[in-house]
Amino acid sequence: MKPYKINRSKIDNLGLYAAKDIKKGSKVIEYKGKVITRREAEDNPKYDNEKAIYLFNLNKKYDLDGDFKFNTARLINHSCNPNCEVTGTGLKVWVHSIKDIKKGEEFSYDYGFSFDEDYKNYPCRCRSKNCCGYIVREGSRWRIKKKKKQK
Repeated sequence: MKPYKINRSKIDNLGLYAAKDIKKGSKVIEYKGKVITRREAEDNPKYDNEKAIYLFNLNKKYDLDGDFKFNTARLINHSCNPNCEVTGTGLKVWVHSIKDIKKGEEFSYDYGFSFDEDYKNYPCRCRSKNCCGYIVREGSRWRIKKKKKQK
């Protein structure tokens, strides 16, 4: 039995949900796709940030394009209070639980987007208590909170 099922997400569109209780530290699903060079990702209009992209940086030379129907892990949404994280070894990427996850809970992880001038183009809908309103990696969220206080 797969440890996940697809369902409507409370965060955005579709999501991946626990089909059974998942223990902290468990492998949930592999993030699958096609290995491409960084140059290919930079040059190909498919990877334009104006639309949804499913791109993971593997290392300095390669990225993983996960924009394929066979990559069920692409349905995991961002959250500012995630219950999973993504780890990679070589050219493989796995989603692991960082908390105990109850059956029926939606899987989520921090997408790790950089804080830059485009951050406002990526609103976050996770509704967690510590949500800053944008999909920005945890270590940079303080910058957004600081900007809000300055207004």
